[in-house]
Amino acid sequence: METLFFPFQFAFMNNAFVMMLIIAVPTSLLSCYLVLKGWSLMGDAISHAVLPGVVVAYLLNIPLIIGAFCAGMVCALSTGFLAENSRVKQDTVMGIVFSGMFGFGIVLYTKITTDVHLDHILFGNMLGVSAADLWTAGVIAAFVALAVLAKRRDLMLHAFDPIQAQAVGLPVRWLHYGLLSLISLTIVATLSAVGIILSIGLLIAPGAIAFLVTRRFALMLPIAVGVTAVSGFLGVYLSFFIDSAPAPTVILVLTVIFIAAFVRANLRARATA
Repeated sequence: METLFFPFQFAFMNNAFVMMLIIAVPTSLLSCYLVLKGWSLMGDAISHAVLPGVVVAYLLNIPLIIGAFCAGMVCALSTGFLAENSRVKQDTVMGIVFSGMFGFGIVLYTKITTDVHLDHILFGNMLGVSAADLWTAGVIAAFVALAVLAKRRDLMLHAFDPIQAQAVGLPVRWLHYGLLSLISLTIVATLSAVGIILSIGLLIAPGAIAFLVTRRFALMLPIAVGVTAVSGFLGVYLSFFIDSAPAPTVILVLTVIFIAAFVRANLRARATA
């Protein structure tokens, strides 16, 4: 029993557990809408595009989260503008924009001298999160969760049928860019814990798992949050004993759960066929 509770004796492990519980809420809620709207690549694009914003914020000596958020919004807005004013499909535009901004960020990073390791930016440093990181993530998570829950029905209709949403008088453009803003904010909240690369896993896998488990959207939200919280706890806990990085281990646990949910859904479909 003493071995089982051994990780909880370390402050950095407790901080990692708390951080995962905090970011599980906004990432899971947004994940459901991203999956329904088919915006998986949009989350990937914004997460990669924040790198030049982080580097520029470091050069200007301002909080990194400000640069990350601004870069994420530039990516989202430029993607929307190019998609609306060209014949190129949106997924192609997103691929070009985020790869270009990510490449620009790498070039900027190689030209500066900093104590911030690139691996921590790309993959996070969950075992090194500070009290300030926890407070920042907590405030952002609370704001995003409240905003999503307050507009959950409008966002649901916008996700399923944007034309119908516009017909009934919903502010479709505000919902569109509001959702993009919430995605950017959430990526900022996860930056210190899971980094740029792995944040997309938290923004896609929970919603995909919940989508396979239930057909009711009202149940998707709590299922996604529960799956992420459990996966986050197990991933951080297992990483201590197998001597691996917590963030990739969390993503690996989510992947295993997704495979199990996928197999279960296929077996049920064959049984009812």
